[in-house]
Amino acid sequence: MRFEELPTPCYVVDEQKLEDNLKILNGVMKRTGCKIVLAQKAFSMFALYPLIGKYLSGTTASGLYEARLGHEEMGKENHIFSAAYREDEIDEIVSICDHVIFNSFSQLEKFKGRVIAGGKKAGLRINPECSTQTGHAIYDPCSPGSRFGVTQEQFRPDLLDGVTGLHFHTLCQQNADDLETTLNAVEEKFGEWLPQMEWINFGGGHHITREGYDIPLLEKCIKRMQDKYGLEVYLEPGEAVALNAGYLVTTVLDTVKNGMDIAILDTSASCHMPDVLEMPYRPPLIGAGEPGEKPYTYRLGGQTCLAGDTIGDYSFDKPLKEGVRLVFGDMAIYTMVKNTTFNGMPLPAIAIQYKNGDCAIVREFGYHDFKMRLG
Repeated sequence: MRFEELPTPCYVVDEQKLEDNLKILNGVMKRTGCKIVLAQKAFSMFALYPLIGKYLSGTTASGLYEARLGHEEMGKENHIFSAAYREDEIDEIVSICDHVIFNSFSQLEKFKGRVIAGGKKAGLRINPECSTQTGHAIYDPCSPGSRFGVTQEQFRPDLLDGVTGLHFHTLCQQNADDLETTLNAVEEKFGEWLPQMEWINFGGGHHITREGYDIPLLEKCIKRMQDKYGLEVYLEPGEAVALNAGYLVTTVLDTVKNGMDIAILDTSASCHMPDVLEMPYRPPLIGAGEPGEKPYTYRLGGQTCLAGDTIGDYSFDKPLKEGVRLVFGDMAIYTMVKNTTFNGMPLPAIAIQYKNGDCAIVREFGYHDFKMRLG
C-alpha cells in the first residue's frame, strides 16, 4: 500500500524518521554510558517496540497498564512512577518492573518492603522547586502546589533506608541549559544524599532529537552526576523518541463560510490531536503556509459539536475542495495515546511507512471501539 492509498483519518509513523531519532539517542548512551528508556505516555505504538528496543534500554510507565505493555512488548528494563499506587495493583507492578519510584514518603513506607522483597529497586521522586518554563503551567511539575515529588521542606532522610535512587522530572520540550539549571537546584537542595544513591533519573521533557538541541551540554550534565557521585544516570524522554516521525492523514469533507473560509475535515483536534487544544499549538501541515502567506486561507476544523474543535488557520495555493487530502506533521507523539471517541468520532487507523516507502495498516477501529467504553 502506498501513502496516498491509506484510509483517512490515519496516523502514519515513518520507520526511517523514528530510527533516525533512535540513533541520536543511542549515540548519547554510547558516549556517556547512561541509559535511556522510552516514556510510553508520549508514544506507545508497540508494533514498533522491537525497533525501539534495538536502540534504547527499555520503557517507563505511569501506571500498571503501561508497565504491562512495556513488559510484554519490549521486555527490557521496565521502570514506573505514579503519583500514588493502588493496593490491589502494587504486587503485579513489582513483579514486572525493575525500578518502582515513589512520589511521597508515605507511599514509600507503605510499599517499599514489597519492592525490596521482590528484588527490585525503590526510588523516590524529588521536587527541586525550580521552574524553567513559562506559559505552560499545566505541564510544569515545579509549579506552586504541584503534586509531584518531595520538596526539600518535606524531605525525610531518616526514611531513605532501602532507597537506591532519586528521580526528578521538571522539563517539557526544553533544551539542555534548562537541565543544567535544574541539576544545580537538585544539588543545592538534595546533594548531600546523592553519594548514598546508586542511580539518578533525569526524567523526561528533553527535546534531544530536535534540531539545535545542545547534546554536548546534555552529555556534560550526565558526566557530572557520574563523575561527582558515581551514579548511574537514566533519562526517560517520550517526545524525543518519535519527534517529527509521524503524520495524520485526513480528508476535506466540506467547506463553509462565516467571515472566512472554513474547511471541515474527517479528523478532530479534540479527539485525535488533543495537545493542539491543551498546549495549545498549531501543528505543521505539509504544503500549507501561515494565514495570508498563500492565496487561499482556511480555518480547519473537525466534525464534532465542540465549537472550539479547530486545528488552526492555514493558507493554500489552491482552494480546498471536498476530497482533498491533507497531511499534518509531528503526529506520532501524544496523539494515539490521548485520543478519544467523543461524539462517536471514529478513531484513526494506525499505519507504518517502511523505509522503502510502502505502508501497512497495523490497526483499524470501528463502532465496537466506541461502544465498548460505554455501559
